[in-house]
Amino acid sequence: MWVKGQRHGRASPKRLDLGVWGSATALILVVTLSSAAFLLPQTQLPWLAAINLILVAHGMLQRGAIGGVIRFVLLQLGFTLGLYALMHGGEQLGQGTLAVARITLALLPGWWLSVTVRPERIGEVLCLVMPAKWAFVVAASIGLLPFMTQEIAEIYQLQRLRGARIAPKQLLNPRNWPELAYCVLFPLLILLLKLAKQMALAAKSRHFGHTSKPTHWQDTRSEHGNK
Repeated sequence: MWVKGQRHGRASPKRLDLGVWGSATALILVVTLSSAAFLLPQTQLPWLAAINLILVAHGMLQRGAIGGVIRFVLLQLGFTLGLYALMHGGEQLGQGTLAVARITLALLPGWWLSVTVRPERIGEVLCLVMPAKWAFVVAASIGLLPFMTQEIAEIYQLQRLRGARIAPKQLLNPRNWPELAYCVLFPLLILLLKLAKQMALAAKSRHFGHTSKPTHWQDTRSEHGNK
């Protein structure tokens, strides 16, 4: 699936080794920013957006792929505005746009964390506050976010090429929503189930869970030019 840090010819993100405490600080920052996206009043959201733009710029410098996130936001915007138009007419489209903006601001810090901080470091930090098995699940999920955004983008583009009516403008029509579920969401769900089974098998073959204090493998590829 991955060969020399690349997948389908794409360079993998250059994740940083911030150490345990640096990774813990990054994790706290992400949780704070994501929570603020829903808790801050509307007048303070531009300041939060500016911080998120800095994180996005840094993530892109680390070779993080932002295209999948952009496509997700556009799909979410089309779906939400279509739902608001169906339920309230055109009177509350501004509220729907604001809701999508808050979701986007909550999503971007997690994307930044997934493309900049090594998953094994996140696992070490989480093991300090939760059982090792739960820490493994959360760290693996965060580490797979870039992979999943790429998969969503590829599935979406392939379904568009075969004529699926799932373009943002087409999703304004609620009649096309079942096609989005059938063409994109169901294949993605099948992929997630297959990937979860593979990860569970890999963890079992390595006797994961047989000790309460597991060791954490350090990826040394980045120390040698990410070869």
